[in-house]
Amino acid sequence: MALDRQEVQHMATLARIGLTEQELESFQDQLSHILEQFQILAEVDTSGVSPTGHAAGASGGAGVMRDDIPQDSSSFEDVLSNAPWQEGEFFRVKAVLEE
Repeated sequence: MALDRQEVQHMATLARIGLTEQELESFQDQLSHILEQFQILAEVDTSGVSPTGHAAGASGGAGVMRDDIPQDSSSFEDVLSNAPWQEGEFFRVKAVLEE
């Protein structure tokens, strides 16, 4: 499926990017090639494959979900021990806004 110049320009407008004439031609070729690859995938017989909502196989995949077991949180001292700077019971950070 080959894209025409207007379609590439429309995508660039939607993405709010400006393209030169050379970039338009280059992207037209590249995006057309990508769509051709998807056409090849569309031809694959998937009739025996059940749909999935999770790439890692949530129904039987290890590590995807774990039981929610309540536990005590870390102590104040342990948390603050990882801070490069601290002031009393608080993390100290560089100023983000100027006054």
